[in-house]
Amino acid sequence: MTKQVVSSLSILLVFLFHCITTSGQPAAAPTQPANTPTQPANPPVQPANPPTQPANPPVQPAKAPAQPAQVPVQKGPIDVTKILEKAHGYSVFVRLLKSTGVAKQLYGQLNNSNIGFTIFAPTDSAFSNLKAGTINSLSDLQKTQLIQFHILNTVVTLSNFQTLSNPVPTEAGDVSAGAFPLNITTAGNQVNISTGLVNTTLGGTVYSDDQLIIYQVTKVLLPLDIFSPKAKKVAAAPTPTLSKPKTTKEDAPVSPSGAAKVDEAAAVSLSRHGMIESVGVAVVAFFVMKGI
Repeated sequence: MTKQVVSSLSILLVFLFHCITTSGQPAAAPTQPANTPTQPANPPVQPANPPTQPANPPVQPAKAPAQPAQVPVQKGPIDVTKILEKAHGYSVFVRLLKSTGVAKQLYGQLNNSNIGFTIFAPTDSAFSNLKAGTINSLSDLQKTQLIQFHILNTVVTLSNFQTLSNPVPTEAGDVSAGAFPLNITTAGNQVNISTGLVNTTLGGTVYSDDQLIIYQVTKVLLPLDIFSPKAKKVAAAPTPTLSKPKTTKEDAPVSPSGAAKVDEAAAVSLSRHGMIESVGVAVVAFFVMKGI
């Protein structure tokens, strides 16, 4: 009995010791599951080339034409050609001003009188846009008229264009007689110029003083009188009148009674003449029949 009790106590002590020792150990880390999902061996392949941009990007709206640099007011004599040379881009117009003699005329009138002028100066690109040979095909007179067609014999500021009456007179000819008409209209701050062949808009100011204003134009102003004379309405020719013949003694007017006598005498003369012709024909016929 005593041995059994001792044996039971020994077993109980061993059990308690085992429990004490196992409770003091740290808990084991949880084991990973046998088969965890594996990461893909290779990450997804990125596209070789990123999407290409369109070959031609959207066209940006065209830039407004650059305003010309304004030439400062000249000190001393006013010279149109020197002003345009300083402004650059008007070499063809300058050459024509000199070759036609218009530049010399402008110089004399601007510096020796109080006359003022407004000039529409076409750019070099304006001349290059013309059909090849357009200027060279003109006579010297036509070249002079073409240059004068770009000149108004008065100073017109931007705010005064709306006061002009069409057709506007130029230095090229007498507009009152229908020669070289130029029409100018305004719409807000825009000034439109029409020659009947060319429509353009007034550009910026190249030069301005009390006697002279020069504006830029991007087209050459071609007048109808030179480049399309058939398009102009031809004026009706005056009705021809017969001049009265000079009277002489033989041609002096006669009275009605005298006229009757003249008519009677003429009738008698014609009758006698007819009888003579008839006799002559009969004689010729007689000789022909006889074989003479």
